[in-house]
Amino acid sequence: MVSLAVAAVLFVALVAFVARRDRTRRPPDEDSAVVRRAAADQHRHDAQRQAASGIAERHRNPPST
Repeated sequence: MVSLAVAAVLFVALVAFVARRDRTRRPPDEDSAVVRRAAADQHRHDAQRQAASGIAERHRNPPST
């Protein structure tokens, strides 16, 4: 019974240590660069889609002169 209690205490201590270590760890610079690149790609894709939509709309409804 004592060994089970010791194992439980060790397990809780290990979980607490790992949780604390993960909270204090800073993400590497590569991760933030990947996030910025993905956001830029998404914005570029949205702009291209919006431009293509505008072109299609102009072809459907030509401007009146």
